[in-house]
Amino acid sequence: MNILITNDDGIYSPGIAALAKKAKQFGTVRIVAPDVEQSSMGHAITHSRPLSYRSSPITFEGIDAHRVNGTPADCVALGLHMYPDTQVVLSGINMGPNLGNSMWHSGTLAAAKQAMLLGITGIALSTPVGKTEPDFEGLTSWTTDVLEILLSDKGPSLYNVNFPPRPNGLCWTRQSVRLYDGNVVPGQDPMGRKHYWITVVPLERAEEGTDRWAVEHGLVSITPLRLDLTAHEELAARLAMEKKSNG
Repeated sequence: MNILITNDDGIYSPGIAALAKKAKQFGTVRIVAPDVEQSSMGHAITHSRPLSYRSSPITFEGIDAHRVNGTPADCVALGLHMYPDTQVVLSGINMGPNLGNSMWHSGTLAAAKQAMLLGITGIALSTPVGKTEPDFEGLTSWTTDVLEILLSDKGPSLYNVNFPPRPNGLCWTRQSVRLYDGNVVPGQDPMGRKHYWITVVPLERAEEGTDRWAVEHGLVSITPLRLDLTAHEELAARLAMEKKSNG
């Protein structure tokens, strides 16, 4: 199996090194990642300037690795151009969770979505981060378990995976769709200039069976996703109303 690995934390992230190390068990690994952090970039695509890539300044134990002056989605597009025999894209392991509504602006998940848009399986992997870096060594066996399950899928498919800090199991979940505060908190830097932080604190408890609930209970969350955003039930109802009104 030919595997392309990317992320949104950048080429220097320990998470991408940890994922590449485990992915080597499953096939040939290549890395194409942003040259700087691109967190919360979402599915941005660079179209107003050319992209370029250079060899990674750090080594990945014999893995062919490059850095790109673009977004996570850019890295996948360019990576699949460089390695057209790629069969699956892994994005992560992200330093920070991508649960619930954060999927909308996640650069990590955007890379996986870009893969599926181009016809191959995309898998995003994330874990919370606190005052210290995540214990990627502690996640080793769980990463292997997840890859064994998902890389056997014939696809193309799209998955979002979140590891709690110390997993005690794994489960299939749905996306938690809950309201967040979205507060804008003003502040001031040492030079007296105003700045602002936007908070994303959930306002409601997570429902059982959702990705956020799973991670809160120490379970690895695996959420199958789709690209179709259509509200099919509402569409059907609207079409039925239209048909009825037209007699």
